[in-house]
Amino acid sequence: MKNLFKSLLATLLLSAGIASAQQPIVIKFSHVVAADTPKGKAAELFKKLAEERTKGRVKIEVYANSVLYKDKEEIEALQLGAVQMLAPSTSKFGPMGAAAFEVFDLPFIFPDHKVQQKVINGPIGLKLFKLLEPKGIIGLAYWDNGFKQMSANKPLHNPSDMKGLKLRIKSSKVLDEQMRAVGALPQVMAFSEVYQALQTGVIDGTENSLPNFYTQKFYEVQKHLTMSNHGYGAYAVIVNKKFWEGLPADIRTTLDKAMKEATDYENKLTQEEEDDIVQKIKASGKIEVYTLTKAESEAWRKAMLPVHKTMEKRIGAEWIQQINAESAKLGYK
Repeated sequence: MKNLFKSLLATLLLSAGIASAQQPIVIKFSHVVAADTPKGKAAELFKKLAEERTKGRVKIEVYANSVLYKDKEEIEALQLGAVQMLAPSTSKFGPMGAAAFEVFDLPFIFPDHKVQQKVINGPIGLKLFKLLEPKGIIGLAYWDNGFKQMSANKPLHNPSDMKGLKLRIKSSKVLDEQMRAVGALPQVMAFSEVYQALQTGVIDGTENSLPNFYTQKFYEVQKHLTMSNHGYGAYAVIVNKKFWEGLPADIRTTLDKAMKEATDYENKLTQEEEDDIVQKIKASGKIEVYTLTKAESEAWRKAMLPVHKTMEKRIGAEWIQQINAESAKLGYK
């Protein structure tokens, strides 16, 4: 009984963020993609920096590829404290009552990386994170997942080519509306299930960033990849609020700095790897890669842009207007 009491006490101390001299603070850090993606590599860098700089007071356990929890379970697991840190898609926050985050899902909302980085690392990104705090979550950083491309087993040059195709999407009302705007049939599906669904014909295609498309080997089960840059993929590194606020102040400061360095590394890596990934996908010889012409890209934009107006009530028109204002400051209309 005495040993059991000690064990329970140690667990309670850890959950409050307090470590004894013998027992490090354990942070379970779970994410949905492969370890060799920019996000996976950044998670490992954060682990290295955090453990070194806290001199063993903190131990980071990184879990890639959703090995701990499936897509629909991970947010609840974080809120309950079963896992302390996650890096989910920002689309996950819409279904839990923070629909403003779905502004990132809007098609053609960011004209380029420069605007995207200014938005997520500025006041807009910080204000969005504040929406999570009443839900027991603190946002630490945004991780870039790059611009998204379309894939299918047929060429996708024009919006009309999408008609009738079953396209996998993350759970997002905005992405659902986006696909319907071009005549596709959106299919909500966990990321870990996509490869098999493509292989067996349960779905016809998908939209994804290049790092995810390559590391998950979707090019093995798709015949055509269109460089559409129609959307943006954002991830957010989040932490259980009670756990985070229970950590000693010096530990929080050290972890914040380590996360900042890991974030800079992840964002830089994502952008640097895109051209290399395209070449690797082409070199596989299994898929045809097509880049939209300027006129074709404008046709896609015109077909999808009404989604911005349709989603104003759900997302909040002010969030869309704020991002458009940032784009205008950088010379985009």
